[in-house]
Parts: sequence; C-alpha cells; structure tokens
Amino acid sequence: MQASEVPRAVAAALSIASSLDLTVDDAIVLHDSNKLTLRLLPGDVLARVAPVAHHVAQFEVDLAQRLAEAGCPVAALDPRVEPRVYERDGFVVTLWTYYEPVTPLEVSPAPYANALERLHAGMRKLDVPVPRFTDRVAQAQQLVADRDRTPALADADRGLLGDTLRNLRRAIVERGGPEQLLHGEPHPGNVLTTKNGLLFTDLETCCRGPVEFDLAHAPEEVGEHYPGVDHDVLRECRILVLAMITTWRWDRGDQLPDGLRLGTEWLSQIRAALDGGGPDTPR
Repeated sequence: MQASEVPRAVAAALSIASSLDLTVDDAIVLHDSNKLTLRLLPGDVLARVAPVAHHVAQFEVDLAQRLAEAGCPVAALDPRVEPRVYERDGFVVTLWTYYEPVTPLEVSPAPYANALERLHAGMRKLDVPVPRFTDRVAQAQQLVADRDRTPALADADRGLLGDTLRNLRRAIVERGGPEQLLHGEPHPGNVLTTKNGLLFTDLETCCRGPVEFDLAHAPEEVGEHYPGVDHDVLRECRILVLAMITTWRWDRGDQLPDGLRLGTEWLSQIRAALDGGGPDTPR
C-alpha cells in the first residue's frame, strides 16, 4: 500500500472495529503489501485493509467460511462480528481472528506438507469459480512484454523470463495431470504457527491447477513429504513460479523492499535451474 494511504487505512480499520463494539484504540502494522494487515489493540483483532478499487475481499471471506466448514486448516474470521466486508473512507476492511504466534516459528517440512494436503483435500470438495494457474502466468507474460511497466529489465533478461514463462506453462499443461482448487501462494509467509496447529491465510490468490503448483511455493523439503507428487511437474512448477515472482519484482510499481536486488538474484537462480540445478525456494 502507498505510504500516503497507510494512516487513512489504519483510521478506517480502527473506526470500523470501534463501531462494532470491539475494544480498540491502537494498531500495529504486521504486513504491508498490496493490502495492509493490522493487529488492533487491546482487543486483539486482525484487520486486513485494501483500497476499494483493488480488492477481492468478499471472495476471500466467503471462501474462508466454506473452507473452515470443510475442516480445512485456515485462519478464521473474527467470531465476535458479522463475517462480511466492511467499507469506509475508500477502503474495504475484513476482520479476522488474531493468533498469538507459538515457537518455534519455523515450520518443519512434514507438518507443513500434512497441513497443505489437508487444505487440498478440503478444497477438492468445493466448486468455486477461480482463474486457472495459466491465467496468472499470462499476467506475468503481459508484464514482461510491457516495456513501459518494466523499464529496468534488460533485453536478455526479458527474453529469458518470456521464454521460461511460455515454455513451462505449455509443458505443464501438455502433461495433462489432474487439477483442482489451490491456495495459489502457500509460501511460509502465508502459514501461521498457532496453538491450533498450522493455518493458512491470504486466500485471494486461489486458482485451479496441479497441486505441484502450490508445492512450488513451499520450501523444497515440503514436497518430499507430500504423497503422490509428480517430481518432474514439481520441478517445472518451481522454475515457473520463480519466473513469475521475478517478473513482478521488475514492475516499476512493485513495493517490495529491495525488490530489484531480489529480481536480479532470482534471474541467476532461473538460469542455474534451467542449466540443470534446482532453484532455491525464495522467501
């Protein structure tokens, strides 16, 4: 979120929570990207705030409720208020349960894989209209092709990303493996370690595709504990995902701190992976 918008976003979240009789008078920023994640105190409310024009909040609320009902390990909405999207001053706000972190914060591979398998099992029971993973790849391809949006990307690197996205997208589709509803980005930043076990959050990136596409976002060791994985597809998905997130770092509107340094580092990882090495899972 743009820095100039943060104070208004915080004020909107506090105002909404107060109007719902939740005890809040302060906010701690937990995460700031395309939306703002806040811990509202002293009532311990987790608020997620996004500009009205750039959100899929209702989809996320509806899906979180359905997944929770299916017994999936997902973060819950705040039970003290009506589970819906609230709007104020140009922002949409959703209110979630705040989970006190437990130690160790680092998730070991086996529980990570088990939680993701349980999430996928629940997702297979749902019929939800979502984009296919290829649609997300196409968005990255469009960004690579748009020199105005990626002006700092060198021609050789632009060619590398374009070829990698196109070739691996086609290769994975042509394998014809089973596809299902996916989280879309179940990386460690979207996994909470709680006293109730591991819980997944941030469902706005859900898509349909092979489970290997989800596993490509997790640390490499997680795939070794997930049953029935096609490791050839997983390797292709890892490089594909790496190419996608590398492309986003070169977007001139990208707000990730140190993004261009990461983008340069990941380009080297893509080249190494295509030469036969395995890409490190970016954090």
